[in-house]
Amino acid sequence: MATFGATSTNVNPNRSTEVASPPSDSVSSMSFSPKANYLVATSWDNQVRCWEVMKSGTTVNSVPKASITHDQPVLCSAWKDDGTTVFSGGCDKQVKMWPLSSGGPPVTVAMHDSPVKELAWIPEMNLLVTGSWDKTLRYWDLRQQSPTWVQQLPERCYALTVKYPLMVVGTADRNLIVFNLQNPQSEFKRVVSPLKYQTRCLAAFPDQQGFLVGSIEGRVGVHHLDDAQSSKNFTFKCHRDGNDIYSVNSLNFHPVHHTFATAGSDGAFNFWDKDSKQRLKAMQRCSQPITCSAFNNDGSIYAYAVCYDWSKGAENHNPSTAKTYIYLHQPQDAEVKGKPRTGTTGRK
Repeated sequence: MATFGATSTNVNPNRSTEVASPPSDSVSSMSFSPKANYLVATSWDNQVRCWEVMKSGTTVNSVPKASITHDQPVLCSAWKDDGTTVFSGGCDKQVKMWPLSSGGPPVTVAMHDSPVKELAWIPEMNLLVTGSWDKTLRYWDLRQQSPTWVQQLPERCYALTVKYPLMVVGTADRNLIVFNLQNPQSEFKRVVSPLKYQTRCLAAFPDQQGFLVGSIEGRVGVHHLDDAQSSKNFTFKCHRDGNDIYSVNSLNFHPVHHTFATAGSDGAFNFWDKDSKQRLKAMQRCSQPITCSAFNNDGSIYAYAVCYDWSKGAENHNPSTAKTYIYLHQPQDAEVKGKPRTGTTGRK
């Protein structure tokens, strides 16, 4: 065990299952199929990879199934709701649609003027939405070459979350733009982030009544949309170690219990209950940052990527030790099931 205050050297202290044939560079996004246990990861090595994840009793295994290549690093990914098709976007300023089930070649379905940082498939509208550093949000009908609508953003898109009809977009300068997708061509509300530092990630509440926002300063904000609920808003610190403060890189709601996971550049992932304001479980720190994470469709698997996040620049990049890993954790009920608050213990 690492001594107090020392950096962990164990890349897998939680004894999670390692995914076979991981990317050769840092992982930028991960997403599970909504229909089956297929995991997609995008990477700075220009690749989009897909694995089949198989569960047998308490063991879980993965098999690499397929991959495609972009011309430049890939930053984001999403599945179509039928589980047959994957979308990926990145620094080549385009989004590719990959028909996984048919085995056909990927086709370009969306274009921007700068890298594509975020995307989401909105099944209720049968549209793809893409957010870019060109300061626009674009909606795409896959049967047409041009976007059906271009929404100007105040700044570059950094984060996006959709839980129809709620969509929240986080941009540079701490803008959080809320959209009601029943009227997508106008902003529903613009909020300045409750966090003082740059927005890193967002997650819409499962009941669409608000959202989580995570920042580079080891803090998460819980924000309700209805002003009458504003007394329930709060922020909390996480992913910190003494005076060292790390970025919150990923926020994921559990699809069944509606608790949530945070993952950060300190190499840890934690499970939380926003309603009782408690941390349910703190996992052991890995020796490298966790850059992204995802639950599968029933919440029985939590995938997380352990790799260098470049937050300390090239001079701290050691190619001999900076291997990329993707791990699969099987959450226990006690880790992800909400519980009423008792006494004053719990949240840190």
